Amino acid sequence: MECEFPTVNANNDEIKAMFEATKTIAVLGLSPDESKDSHRVAKYLKEAGYKIVPVYPKEEEILGEKVYRSLAEIPFPVDMVDIFRKPAALDAVADACIARGDVKFFWAQKGIVNNAAAEKAEQAGMKVVQNHCTMVEHRHLLG
Repeated sequence: MECEFPTVNANNDEIKAMFEATKTIAVLGLSPDESKDSHRVAKYLKEAGYKIVPVYPKEEEILGEKVYRSLAEIPFPVDMVDIFRKPAALDAVADACIARGDVKFFWAQKGIVNNAAAEKAEQAGMKVVQNHCTMVEHRHLLG
């Protein structure tokens, strides 16, 4: 596995502004398993007041929210996409965000970096964060 250093990344002021401007977060890879990071992070964000939209290939409901199979299926605006997927999947995620046209913030979780996808998202007008945890950053900047 080849690791990348994130060359596209928002700074703390931009990240704080992202959280303040966000109402709805689609969580790609939100596991129903309470022991998984994606579940703990989404639960924290929901408790912090954000509308969480699970995107997962199985289940009908996670954290009391309807599960969608893809970003394209979500029938209402999404501000942020919080990604718990392998780095190679981010190219398709960036394309899906661009196709939606309403995603403002592209967030790849801790340990996830794909600079080509991040550059594509940034060039489409999204603010990008890579290799950071939304829960950790929210606690640090707004908690």
